[in-house]
Amino acid sequence: MLVAMVMSGCVRPGAENVRRGDEIMVCGRLFHTGAPVVLWTDPDGYDAYRTERRFVPWKDAAWSPPGTPGRSPETPARYGVRFAGALASGAPSPLSAEDFERIRGGGWDLPTLQRTVDQFVIHYDVCGTSRQCFRVLHDIRGLSIHFMLDIDGTIYQTLDLKERAWHATTSNDRSIGIEIANMGAYKPTEAGVPAPLDRWYACDERGWYIKLPETMGDGGIRTPGFIGRPARGEPVRGMIQGTELVMFDLTPEQYDSLIRLTAALCAIFPELPCDYPRDSDGKLLTDVLPEDQMATYRGLLGHYHMQKNKIDPGPAFDWERVVSGARKRLSPRESSTSANLQSSK
Repeated sequence: MLVAMVMSGCVRPGAENVRRGDEIMVCGRLFHTGAPVVLWTDPDGYDAYRTERRFVPWKDAAWSPPGTPGRSPETPARYGVRFAGALASGAPSPLSAEDFERIRGGGWDLPTLQRTVDQFVIHYDVCGTSRQCFRVLHDIRGLSIHFMLDIDGTIYQTLDLKERAWHATTSNDRSIGIEIANMGAYKPTEAGVPAPLDRWYACDERGWYIKLPETMGDGGIRTPGFIGRPARGEPVRGMIQGTELVMFDLTPEQYDSLIRLTAALCAIFPELPCDYPRDSDGKLLTDVLPEDQMATYRGLLGHYHMQKNKIDPGPAFDWERVVSGARKRLSPRESSTSANLQSSK
């Protein structure tokens, strides 16, 4: 229709199509979420396609081979092509050789990507803010993530979802990933709130709030004067991987944006059910999934569901709040399909 409008002269040549500010990009196409989204193409965005380091002086920014293994990015690119490793090794892949030859040139189309993405992996960043998270991932570790969620609810997309971000080991080919700004979970201490939580949180007459270290300035938070408060007023204790941990909850603004993003992703990707790993009684699984179960699992999952040595997104993360909220935003048909897909496993 747009082509017809242009051909008929209804759209003036050079007219700008202005973003509303809530869109994510999938295969070059924009999809609304209802949450504040900053793309890597925006002035305040974080661009994982760039090869230079973002947070050093320009004269030192160019990529160079690392002098010490593991201390800087191993390659200029911090992302890859989905299923490139499988095709190269002859391992099973949902892509045909013909599809891959088209895709490797940048030719992902939405229907093909919709057949391959079936997991949404949730991390916390232990960096505190999305700006710090990007600095650590991109400049120091040479990794990448599709989305970052800051404490004020701003979502940063750093790559098109067609790319294979480096965040979830064996699930990178089939997953979308998000890093949530949160200082993480730690073993309880008799002295009270464990470090570094005691350096990032303080109390006032309204309760606990996030107190950024002075060295971070405003932390890159887009909302002027924003004071982040945990959705639950006290530190939350719970078991992950059989170990008791304590952490502060996400902010309400983070939950609201994550719910909206989750609903959008589950609507865009029909193979991505809106649910999380459950046991036979329907309760959240808080341990790593067995290898055979992980191979067939579709839906939302935490980093700890994939690796025994991971504990994010931690015991405070409210899975039911996210899933229930996202299902309410989905159409009745989409919500029913997501629930049925997961319950049939």
